[in-house]
Amino acid sequence: MNAQQKSDPVKFFSSPSVAPATGYSQAVEIDLGNSKMILLSGQVPLDINRKIVGTGDLGLQSEQIFENIKKIIEAAGGTMNDLVKTVIYTTDISQISKFRVARDKYINLKQPPVSTLVEVNKLFREEVLIEIEATAIIKK
Repeated sequence: MNAQQKSDPVKFFSSPSVAPATGYSQAVEIDLGNSKMILLSGQVPLDINRKIVGTGDLGLQSEQIFENIKKIIEAAGGTMNDLVKTVIYTTDISQISKFRVARDKYINLKQPPVSTLVEVNKLFREEVLIEIEATAIIKK
């Protein structure tokens, strides 16, 4: 590469600590100069073997999802303190207190990420009660 060429500011990646994605990327890193933005695909409660965790339990599913988010952010060189945004899709908003208990174990409670919560009729599998998209900004 010569001095006038720049490296690609967009890099797709996956964490080997999270269930492999099929047909999409787990995350994308976007170079912002002094920092990098990490956009995560919607995370669902799958363990490393692609098995659903916490069938029927929104709290356990939320914990597995936040573990997956943490592993992907760490694979990008960040921590959960770099999490700036979440978008939560759930099939049962009446159980949101269980989600909050799990979430609060992982996020910076002094400066929590911005967030959107949406109730949906169905997610990609009947057993999945929640899916979470996440964005992190990691300083270089």
